[in-house]
Amino acid sequence: MKETVLGIQVNTETYDELIQQIFDRIEKKEKSLIVAINPEKIMKAKDDPALKKLLNEAEFQIPDGIGVILASKLQKGNIIERVTGIDLMMRICEEAAKRQKRVFLYGAKPGVAATAAEKLKELYPGIQIAGVQHGYEKDNEKVVAAINEAKPDILFVAMGSPKQENWINANRDRLYPIIYQGVGGSFDVLAGNVKRAPEFFQKIGLEWFYRLMLEPKRIKRQMALPKFLLEVLRNK
Repeated sequence: MKETVLGIQVNTETYDELIQQIFDRIEKKEKSLIVAINPEKIMKAKDDPALKKLLNEAEFQIPDGIGVILASKLQKGNIIERVTGIDLMMRICEEAAKRQKRVFLYGAKPGVAATAAEKLKELYPGIQIAGVQHGYEKDNEKVVAAINEAKPDILFVAMGSPKQENWINANRDRLYPIIYQGVGGSFDVLAGNVKRAPEFFQKIGLEWFYRLMLEPKRIKRQMALPKFLLEVLRNK
């Protein structure tokens, strides 16, 4: 099921329900894109028809942002839990290891995807890493060929949003994988280059506040949240 938040579709399912749907789609060979939805992205989409189209045409739109949960409550909706991009990626990898599905990591600086892949092998013994490719290869045909030769079921792309989703949409019709997820800085987190907020901040939905304390210059970006909630109230 989906709920509309300021014109953007958002999934209402829990992690477990999403995992079931994602792996059902792999079995049915139904290509699917997973995008993360947060207040900043929704506010940008208001003024960017191409971004709005990209987000709404994805097969899965996960509520990755406490603001989206708050918005759903304000409009008496059904989104009950936050589904973060990195945590969904980890759940997908855990399930892929159980089901023997192949995973490919594309993006980030040279060496990062390979280190992230080693961490995944450590966390999920038996996971099949079909291949890795850093994000600095300029020849797109080489990237497409490397992915297709590896024959993964799942492709994670770490380029930042919406660049990663645009790349997926531009290439997925000729790519082998079934499931595509743009994962932003997740490879850097797995590789140990970037620290996630402590679990306490994650659980109460205040990862954004923790990052703001570490990087005060993010304040301009974070101003999207109050503007977003005011817009939701206006549109109730």
